[in-house]
Amino acid sequence: MSRWKKDILSCSRILVRLLVLIALSASIFPAGCAKSGVHSPTKAPSSKTEEQIDRVAAMPLRKQFGTLPVQSATGEKTLGNESVTIDISNVQNGYYYVTYLGSNPKVKLQVTGPDRIKYTYNLTNRPTCLPVSGGNGAYELSLFENISGDQYATAFKGSFEAALENEFLPFLYPNMYVNFSERSQAVILASSLAEDATCDLEVVSRIYHYVTANITYDTEEAETVAYNYLPDIDEVLETKKGICFDYAALLAGMLRSQSIPTRLQIGYAGSAYHAWISTYIEDIGWIDGMIRFDGQSWSLMDPTFAANQSSSESLKKFIGDGSNYQTLYTY
Repeated sequence: MSRWKKDILSCSRILVRLLVLIALSASIFPAGCAKSGVHSPTKAPSSKTEEQIDRVAAMPLRKQFGTLPVQSATGEKTLGNESVTIDISNVQNGYYYVTYLGSNPKVKLQVTGPDRIKYTYNLTNRPTCLPVSGGNGAYELSLFENISGDQYATAFKGSFEAALENEFLPFLYPNMYVNFSERSQAVILASSLAEDATCDLEVVSRIYHYVTANITYDTEEAETVAYNYLPDIDEVLETKKGICFDYAALLAGMLRSQSIPTRLQIGYAGSAYHAWISTYIEDIGWIDGMIRFDGQSWSLMDPTFAANQSSSESLKKFIGDGSNYQTLYTY
């Protein structure tokens, strides 16, 4: 049997296991737990023959999304005033840029999307790329400048309508929280790991296992991390340590760079504030934060948990077993 055929069969076996898991998840997770298990945002996966599974496994990478997405602020469509410029030229591609023009050291942007979830971003004078993570519809924006203490005054209010060219675009492009470029070491490494892979699921498995095998949880940083902390995925690669936010951002950036839609999600694992990822596999749907594949079975797809499950009982208790995850924000 040729190596190519062996690769296809390997991906097929992985997909068979996932399809079995999907079938079982209906009985494992109650109907009310919409954020648990595996689901597709468009339609429920139907049962597939072995021939169909082989055909899915053989699909070339980047078939749907092309090469590494690169964002830009063209200035063709903008909102704002003397305090802020909001470039909405690429809203259809899943992102927009915000640049604060004032001198106040404490500035916040509050964004409410069609899902009515309020996102709050700390701004500086540097252009900031933000995702259209709430999907199609109206986005309301309010800029606040600090007056004193925890009191803020409104400096700008505006809105825009989003009509995405593709529902996955917000989770393919870099942004404030998942920041990368073609020169990022994380992107170069991801390309190397994915080089001879025959399906997206194999790419996910390779990158996932690299991160969980090589990055160590940084307990000291977790205890001292600043409120407005943002991950630097290349620094995480270099130091080989990080907190849950770092794990999630690194994995999301590496997978996005290979045109695999990945959501960085922030919320609660039990009573603990936590970050994890969800990944979309074509013809399967979103593999949510509860599930991972260790080569033999599916369990929790939380990179922090996976990297530390054999060495840190306290971390397992901190994160939980995956059944108590509650998503608050998606980036």
